[in-house]
Amino acid sequence: MGELVEGDDGLQVEEVGRWAKDKIASLCRYIEISRAVRKKWLGPGKGGAAYVELFCGPGRSKVRRTNEYIDGSCVAAWKASLASKAPFSTVYVGDADEHRRSLAVERLKRAGAPVVELGGTAVQAAREARSLLSVSGLNFVFVDPYNLGAFEFEVMPAFAGLRYIDMLVHISKMDLQRNTGMNIKAQQSAFDSFAPGWRSAVNLNQRHPAIRREVFEYWRRKVAELGISTSAVMQLITGEGGQHLYWLTLVAKHDLAHKFWKTASNSSGQRSFL
Repeated sequence: MGELVEGDDGLQVEEVGRWAKDKIASLCRYIEISRAVRKKWLGPGKGGAAYVELFCGPGRSKVRRTNEYIDGSCVAAWKASLASKAPFSTVYVGDADEHRRSLAVERLKRAGAPVVELGGTAVQAAREARSLLSVSGLNFVFVDPYNLGAFEFEVMPAFAGLRYIDMLVHISKMDLQRNTGMNIKAQQSAFDSFAPGWRSAVNLNQRHPAIRREVFEYWRRKVAELGISTSAVMQLITGEGGQHLYWLTLVAKHDLAHKFWKTASNSSGQRSFL
């Protein structure tokens, strides 16, 4: 989570690395590519097309070193839907940091978005959103946690029962790699939040890269048991020095969504896991 500083619109913004632009670009490309499908759910009696973000941050950022101001993901997503002429019917935003969340809500209101604020933790916000979402609607969820430990697995079953659900998720490769030993030794760890029960499913008597692969594959199996599948395409987001930071991948029930993601991520297949 970056530091809050004064922004260019009279509200505070969060300092981010330049890689945030890559993440937001992929998110917006997916929203643009899926516009024709989204239009089918817009209009009276059609269920609506909702956008849900569980870690919305303040809604605007300042890129370190360049001092460039950019929209945060929730504001960028709304504007992308507007530009595609298939605007989301509702934008639900949550963040455990109440101040950051309030900044995002204000920015979305200024942008004309039909915003609904979700309180509490990511899991609480997910459950609240699920209770508000139309069961016949098209629902797109962006899960963009600040670190792996914040990605509690319970956000997945909160949405899995929806018939039309696409989830773009951020999985911290850096946290998986640098904290493997700590996660193995700790009684409670980031791995426990991300993939509950992993210890009974993973062979700990092997090298750390193999353990990380098994933890991730265990997470994918748990997701599949919910009736949704993770894409084979994982977009690797890197830092300014080329260091591997995190993956973006899609979790969805329908093949068309996975095809859209393959195009949006500019990828022909899975990127390097290790």
